[in-house]
Amino acid sequence: MPVQPPLRVIQWATGAVGSYALQSVIARPEFRLAGVLVYDPDKVGLDAGPLVGMPDTGVLCSDDFDEVLTTEADCVLHMPLPAAYFGGDYAADLETVCAILASGKNVITTTGFIYPQVYGPGVVERLETACEAGGTSVYGTGINPGFMSDLLPLALSGLSTRLDHIYVRECSDFVGHPSRQIVMDLIGFGRAPKDYAVAVRPFRNVQRALFSESVQLVAGALGVRLDEVEETDEYELAAEEFEITAGLVLPGTVCASRWIFSGLVRGRPFMTVECVYKADAAKVRRWPDPGFAIHIEGRPAMMIKIDEVTHGLAGAAAHAVNSIAAVCAAPPGIRTLLDLPLITGRGTTRLA
Repeated sequence: MPVQPPLRVIQWATGAVGSYALQSVIARPEFRLAGVLVYDPDKVGLDAGPLVGMPDTGVLCSDDFDEVLTTEADCVLHMPLPAAYFGGDYAADLETVCAILASGKNVITTTGFIYPQVYGPGVVERLETACEAGGTSVYGTGINPGFMSDLLPLALSGLSTRLDHIYVRECSDFVGHPSRQIVMDLIGFGRAPKDYAVAVRPFRNVQRALFSESVQLVAGALGVRLDEVEETDEYELAAEEFEITAGLVLPGTVCASRWIFSGLVRGRPFMTVECVYKADAAKVRRWPDPGFAIHIEGRPAMMIKIDEVTHGLAGAAAHAVNSIAAVCAAPPGIRTLLDLPLITGRGTTRLA
């Protein structure tokens, strides 16, 4: 059997998730790093390897969009923060993703695109046109959404004779998250209540978009037509001063938030996703402990509980990297987790 050449991969953004992905691409022999796009001027010109604690690769980081776009590659791991974080909208990310697709490179992104059909035929047509032009595919993924709130519930649904309600809960502890931009500026931890409502608007837009896609994907796969996806959120204030990796949380400032997304049919929830974010789970007793839980109400009733995911960012990156081969082999077009074979960690096992 002929040996397949390594798949050429471009890492697009090297933030918290992108850095984990870049490490995997460098380390795994089935991939060859073809290029790296960065947004931080201090990273421009640096070798991609030492940037993430790996040996030299000979690939230098660039902030030149056109240069990276014209680099020959099979796949782009597109992992910047969504444009909505900066007051933009879905259209900005759509423009970038379409440009990459039309250039002949498949795209795996963590900025959304889990179920672009939510945004209507205009967005779908733009993506399909770009995929047709480049002979490429686009796939949106992550952990939640992208795995916990859609892939696992759908897997459990295969054991059901009747589905009444799907409930997914995520509780994440941000005590060790390194990004002040995400933890303090966007999620809003450490902000006074009067500032929080305004500051969190970009994050609310991203949350609503991501989880609407996820809930609609599950409902559509199960043949259920939702009337709407309803969103509510609330926050908790710190009772004492404490420090986390991203910064200082003072008494009376926001230290946790709870988001609920409900896909409704005739006013009743068919699927509910609850997301709890804590600056430091040891300091915030309200709401559940960190981990994931999935409840299927119906016949039979089922529950899966994952007590802890120690490196959630690494998990999100791994799911994207482990999808590369399947996405590159898929027919051109919009791909969802329903279109691809089961994504596993094959090739990542390390035996003592």
